[in-house]
Amino acid sequence: MSGALADFHFLRASWLLFLIPIAVLWWMMRPKPNSHSQSITGIAPHLAAALTLGAENKKRVYPIDVAMIAAILVTLAAAGPTWSRAPNPLVADTAPLVIALKVTDSMEDPDLPPSRLDRAKFKVTDLIKARVGAQTALIAYAGTPHSVAPLTEDANILRPLLEGLAPAVMPKQGDAAADALTLAETILNDSNTPGAVLFVLDDLDPSQLAAFENTTVPVFFLTMLPNGQNIAQLNDRRTATIVPFSNDERDINRLERKIQSAYTAALDDDDRLDWQDRGWLLAWPAAFLSLLWFRRGWVIRLVMLAIFFTAPSGPAKADGWRDWFLTPDQQGQIAMNQKRYARAAELYEDPYHKGYAQLKAGQYPEAAAVFAELDTPEAAFSEGMARIRNREYRPAIAAFETALERQPDWPEAQHNLDVSKAILEFVETTREQSDTGEETGIGADDTVFDNEAGRGEDTTIQAPTEGAQAMSADQWISTIDTDMQDFLRNRFLLENQDQEQ
Repeated sequence: MSGALADFHFLRASWLLFLIPIAVLWWMMRPKPNSHSQSITGIAPHLAAALTLGAENKKRVYPIDVAMIAAILVTLAAAGPTWSRAPNPLVADTAPLVIALKVTDSMEDPDLPPSRLDRAKFKVTDLIKARVGAQTALIAYAGTPHSVAPLTEDANILRPLLEGLAPAVMPKQGDAAADALTLAETILNDSNTPGAVLFVLDDLDPSQLAAFENTTVPVFFLTMLPNGQNIAQLNDRRTATIVPFSNDERDINRLERKIQSAYTAALDDDDRLDWQDRGWLLAWPAAFLSLLWFRRGWVIRLVMLAIFFTAPSGPAKADGWRDWFLTPDQQGQIAMNQKRYARAAELYEDPYHKGYAQLKAGQYPEAAAVFAELDTPEAAFSEGMARIRNREYRPAIAAFETALERQPDWPEAQHNLDVSKAILEFVETTREQSDTGEETGIGADDTVFDNEAGRGEDTTIQAPTEGAQAMSADQWISTIDTDMQDFLRNRFLLENQDQEQ
């Protein structure tokens, strides 16, 4: 709260000058209390006050009072009060998070059945689901830290990698939490929005504490210990945000709130982002005060009724009464803020915002079609995002190239272009190197078996090829059976060898 008050200011402070004429008009137009009772002589003052028509101070609230208060609220709203920055919709709408999971023998302790590590995986999965649409990266550490997955919004990428983590895949035992923090900071430095680091652990080597005292990145700890126990080494850290394990969702909900609060606070220090106009909040009390004009004898009542009955009728929108106060785009933005992306896509009339809502809702072909009709670099960038998420790698490459043509030296577009090309090259190269004939529908060159009628004579039968269809790259990749633990073990060993050299 104190941080919000420190950042409070007006975006258009010049509008506050209108408060001066409003105050003057208020003073001039407000009825002045009469003092007839003072001019009557010969009778008691209280009898004179009772007999005088329009006694002093009998009416305390006048229509002009309500009108001027509403005018003040509207003026303050027009001045643009703000205390927080708006996130960049092209990058992310929630905080990036790097999860550092401790993968050691101690995490195999069964005091949290089936084990601390398994329960930690469940918690990480729940957190990823709760942070839908947010970027999350995964680090595993023991004696050495290793990046398991980069920042991604796709939970399907993280789940199989998370399931493959076990102490057996780690090349060296120990507690390299400080090195894991350094690796997490490196990952966050490549992000365009401020993020945080979450350590999921059951213990912390005291020698690693110094690194956490010097970091500028918000760090959170989820302690995997039974009965809400804390890690003794962290109790002295006043700035540490420690969330103990719970059998329900309280720990996940608390972590999500803390991470989002840290993200909002970090945005205030980013001068590249615009301040978020909060003036619309004052429109509600102003609208409420306007309802008082419906009192008997107030002129505005007739005006409002005339407008209501003479206004032309049109097709009703989805939200009924909301159309009296909000435009379709405003209703769509409210749905976006509530993460009802599919509903927002239906409400938006602005094509770019409609396409972005479809992108967030997972309607990738529809979003790509909308963005393709626009001629802005942001539209081409978003089209590329929709294409690559729909696994249309070549159209995605073309879209990012278009974005760079329209806006050269755009690092985000260049990065996504390089990633798209790398994915396409990997898919095509891997398929060429490992092709075993599935694309032609032939599982083997020949089938040889013992023919009883031929008394053991070898007989060769060619597999049929008629009607066979080529498999797509995605279908081919899905048929690869890979042991994730072997994959992670070999990758971590190679990384460790490179670090030692």
